[in-house]
Amino acid sequence: MGGVQMRPVELAAIRAGDVDLAFRRWDRPRVRVGTQMRTMVGLVEVTSVDRVPVRSLTAADARRAGAPSLVALRQGLDRVHADRPVYRIGLRYAGVDPRQALREEVPDAAELGAIREWLDRLDRASSTGPWTRATLLLIDELPAVRAPDLAHRMGRDTLSFKQNVRKLKERGLTESLDIGYRLSPRGAAVLDHEGHPRPSRDRSEPEPGIPLPHLGAGATRALTALGVVRLEQVAGLSFGEVRALNGVGPYALRRLREAMDAAGLAFLDEPDTAM
Repeated sequence: MGGVQMRPVELAAIRAGDVDLAFRRWDRPRVRVGTQMRTMVGLVEVTSVDRVPVRSLTAADARRAGAPSLVALRQGLDRVHADRPVYRIGLRYAGVDPRQALREEVPDAAELGAIREWLDRLDRASSTGPWTRATLLLIDELPAVRAPDLAHRMGRDTLSFKQNVRKLKERGLTESLDIGYRLSPRGAAVLDHEGHPRPSRDRSEPEPGIPLPHLGAGATRALTALGVVRLEQVAGLSFGEVRALNGVGPYALRRLREAMDAAGLAFLDEPDTAM
């Protein structure tokens, strides 16, 4: 989130409306009022930025920031850069990331031409040579693979590889997963239009069902290691089995339960919520 780094559990609380403040020790403000930051839960908007004395913090502030207590909030602020002033940042959930809808839009002929020209400009501007189509094809070939492994396959360092993928994501051509990436329908349309040989064309159709929600890399890795990639498969496990997996914490469990409730599913040892 730019200057306001937030954990997944805090982002989920902002989306739910349970948290609307953050406190940070900065040498100067690192965000501006009105800025909308793209996060894993959608857009989060900065509604206020104020420098405040530590002694002015209250229990209500701690509660609105998601801290267990005022003492815990103050201790957290004193843990790092205790010599810097404290800033109180107001936050609100501002809706779905527009790139989410863009990824699903298959471009028409005019859009395809514009996207291809944009990709060509990126390739011409690169000091290391063309990379756009190779990156799209690699992500298509190896979805949900760690960025360092993909970067190695391309002979790139991880940081520059991620920066390049971020450019493609801005145009809705790729999507970030808890681990790695995948090609969007929009990105697939571009490759298909240009006639690139795609390994995904020869793959069998993915197993039908509801994909796992964003759970964090650890939880996703633990479930996929068991071959669990759909909510319907989670419903074949007990709550205790899932909770015992290494990497599955309270945030992942809450996200799973919310997604399963919405789909009318339940853990194996819990009553089904479907009507």
